[in-house]
Amino acid sequence: MPLPGELGVRARDLLAGRLVPVPARAAATVALLREPPLEVYLLRRAATMAFAAGAYVFPGGSVDPRDAFVDIGWAGPSPADWAVMLSADEDTARSLVCAAVRETFEESGVLLAGRSAGEVVPDTTGWEAARLALISRELSFADFLAANGLVLRSDLLKPWAHWITPEIETRRFDTRFFVAALPSGQRTRDVGGEADTVVWTSPAEALTSGYFLMPPTLHTLNTLTAFETIADVFAGDPKITTVMPAPVERAGQMVLTTEGQI
Repeated sequence: MPLPGELGVRARDLLAGRLVPVPARAAATVALLREPPLEVYLLRRAATMAFAAGAYVFPGGSVDPRDAFVDIGWAGPSPADWAVMLSADEDTARSLVCAAVRETFEESGVLLAGRSAGEVVPDTTGWEAARLALISRELSFADFLAANGLVLRSDLLKPWAHWITPEIETRRFDTRFFVAALPSGQRTRDVGGEADTVVWTSPAEALTSGYFLMPPTLHTLNTLTAFETIADVFAGDPKITTVMPAPVERAGQMVLTTEGQI
């Protein structure tokens, strides 16, 4: 990927040791799937957004510090189990899983939670006020779950990838990618304030549609083209490595590459 203008300047400064990278914020994103046929949910970030404007992305966003709240209702693999799966400490793992479920609810209206460990809520339309309060951070996800007698269903998520924004960027995220199936009875709806369009599409169609796709989204979609069903996806065992595109100079031009990482 060529690095024109200011990005090229920042790349040269980074390689010369003149640029101190900004810290990457912990984040989570979820490739939400439905079938048949196998499709993935994408939203297009509004043109007014400061980061990745116009890009088609999966629901996701930064960790809220309150996502690490220890008393959250929880079902499925424990935070300690997730710490192993995500190669992270337990508090970080808990935060990432909570952020994945919270952001999916905020940006699609889909909630991976239930009244008990063996069920998922069939409808979320009655919680619109709570969803807006979550988006504005007036309400914590732990308080939302507790107020409605819900437990987070961590078993409905599967870790899929790990990408870190290049060090040349002024906004950086350390993002864990998950996959999840659309729960029976629930429906996505156009609810995201950060998005101006949403779409269900097959991974292959998304790759050939002409959509603006960031490298992590493009790579994730490409890996999903190998599967025909959600069961196949969850039966898969992806090799998760940390990918952080890095700048190099080639023929006098600065470019961004992931060579040797994926």
